[in-house]
Amino acid sequence: MHKPVLLDEVLNYLDPGPGMKVIDATINGGGHGLAIAERIQPDGKLLGIEWDNEIFKSLKFKIESLDLENITLINDSYVNLKKIAEKNGFTKADGVLFDFGISFWHLESGRGFSFQKDEILDMRFSPDLAVSALEIVNQWTEKELEKVIKEYGEESFARQIAREITEERKEGIIKTTGQLVGVIKKAVPNWYANRRLHPATKTFQALRMAVNHELENIEKGIRAALEVLKPGGRLAVISFHGLEGKVVKKVAMEAKKEGILKIITKNVIRPSWEEIKNNPRARSAKLRVYEKQII
Repeated sequence: MHKPVLLDEVLNYLDPGPGMKVIDATINGGGHGLAIAERIQPDGKLLGIEWDNEIFKSLKFKIESLDLENITLINDSYVNLKKIAEKNGFTKADGVLFDFGISFWHLESGRGFSFQKDEILDMRFSPDLAVSALEIVNQWTEKELEKVIKEYGEESFARQIAREITEERKEGIIKTTGQLVGVIKKAVPNWYANRRLHPATKTFQALRMAVNHELENIEKGIRAALEVLKPGGRLAVISFHGLEGKVVKKVAMEAKKEGILKIITKNVIRPSWEEIKNNPRARSAKLRVYEKQII
């Protein structure tokens, strides 16, 4: 089951109350969003955005079965946040939330997000995306593969993995996650393959980020959020690795210099040991909170 990370902390910093308009730009299974929707009743409204159509349909059914009328659910990417907010009357939002973590639903989707299962390589959050992990692994050059694995995965053995992929595909298409994991294990030293961190972790992260244009989209989404927040409105962002955090900090620092944004959390907020024990996925989560300023 998907558990929302840092839920209490998000509620504390966004402080949703009756009558407020809040946007959950990555609503996923609704963990954060439903808790926010409950606190803004009776006349507050929540706008939930979910790119993945399967997750969207599941959450839509859940919301309808709970008879929650103060939630507007949109199947789209948060890249289009400004347009979505304008269309649905959320241009002066009291709060915006992003949670950039890969979800339980994706790992169980059968689309090749998990290296612990043998599935067709895909990794797309939406079928509308033109390029899947299958195309990247089988069509990109060795140099292109090395670059994406090194930059997006921060993988020390990117060159060796890229070389092994290009050698392996001479024998036939690399179709599944199981095949790719085998290639990665062949490419890296034994000590690296036997560490606690699975040797495919960083390569799979890199491919997923490349397929879904994640860093580019994060920057666009944060900038759009700054436009739809009202003065005094708060932006809460949960990231899970350094590359996401760098993009968030870059946009926030630019906005701060322009007098648009105030940093609320001087240091990132991390989950408690208790939360990590109950939800290991939360281990690397970091929450940053900002407030829109009056210009």
